[in-house]
Amino acid sequence: MCAHDSLLGAILRRAVSGFAAAVALAVAGNTFAQSWPSRPITMVNPYAAGAGVDPVARLVAQRLGERLGQPVIVENRTGAAGMIGAASVAKARPDGYTIMMSAAGDIAINQHLYKSMTYDAERDFAPITLAVRLPFMLVVHPSVPAKTVRDLIDLARARPEQLTYGSGGSGSLQHLAGALLAAQAGVKFVHVPYKAVAPAVSDLLGGQIGVLFAGVPAVLPHVKSGRLRALGVTSANRIAQVPDVRTVAEQGLPGFEIMQWFGVFAPAKTPVEIIDRLHREIAAVLATPDVVESLRAQGAEPVGSSPAEVSRFIRSEIARFGKLVREAGATVDQ
Repeated sequence: MCAHDSLLGAILRRAVSGFAAAVALAVAGNTFAQSWPSRPITMVNPYAAGAGVDPVARLVAQRLGERLGQPVIVENRTGAAGMIGAASVAKARPDGYTIMMSAAGDIAINQHLYKSMTYDAERDFAPITLAVRLPFMLVVHPSVPAKTVRDLIDLARARPEQLTYGSGGSGSLQHLAGALLAAQAGVKFVHVPYKAVAPAVSDLLGGQIGVLFAGVPAVLPHVKSGRLRALGVTSANRIAQVPDVRTVAEQGLPGFEIMQWFGVFAPAKTPVEIIDRLHREIAAVLATPDVVESLRAQGAEPVGSSPAEVSRFIRSEIARFGKLVREAGATVDQ
C-alpha cells in the first residue's frame, strides 16, 4: 500500500468515526428529550412575587405542569433589576429543568444601562416563546388641560420643560415610553423617576406629577372613577379593555408603539427537542380560552411565538431600546 492510500484510509476512518460519534450523540440527545421531564421543573421569575411577571408566570406554570405531567415551580430570584435571577438561569445546567419567564428589562434594556453584566441576553439564553405583551396607557391628572395626545404635545410646546411625567425609574419602560413620545413629537418633558410605578401612580393621583405611562390595570380604575384622564394606549391597535381610547399612533404619531413583554427562556444549549416541546405546550396553554380571559383581565395579550420569532424580536428590541436609552440619557447608579 502506498503512502497516499494509507493517508486516505486514515482520513476515511476518522470521518467514519466522527460521523458515528455525531449519530451517537444525536440518538442520546433524542432519547433524553423523549424521557424528559422525569422530575419537577423550576421556572425562575427574576422579579418580586405578587405583581408584574409573577401572576402570568404562576398561571402559565400551573397549566404547563398539567400538560407535562410534572410540577412547574415558580421561584422568585430577585435583585439587581432582574439580573440576579437571569444570571442564575444563564449559568444553569441546560437540561430543561430550569427555565425563566422574564421581561424586557433584563433581556433588552439593562445591557444599555449597566457597565458590567454577568450574562449576554442573546448568547446565554435559548428563547422558547414570547408569552404576552402588555400595552401602557398614557394618563394625565385632570389639572392637565389635555384630552388627546395632540393636546398634550401642543401643551408641551407651549410650556417647554414644564410638564412632568413619572416612571418606575431611570431606564424603565415608562421612562423610555415618555422619551419616545418626546422624540417623535419634538417636545421636552421633565422626567421624574420613582423606585417603582406604584408611588408614581400615587403622586399622579395627588397632582404632584402631571403625566404617566402605566400598565392598564394600575390606572384603569382611576380612569373610570374620573380621577385620571386617559389620552391613549401604546399598542399598535386599540385594546379590548378600553376600546374607545385611541392609540398614540392614531393621534398623529404613526408607528408609535412601546410595550412591556414577558418571554420564556432556557439556558443556551438546552436540547432543541426540549425547546420545541416547551414551545408547543406553552403556546397551547396561552391559547386556552380561560387562560386568554385571565391574561386579558391582567392587561396582557397572549402571544405564543416560535423560538425563531423570539430570537428576531429580541435582536430588534435590544437595538431599539439601546437607541432610546441613549436619546433619553438614562443612567443608573452602578
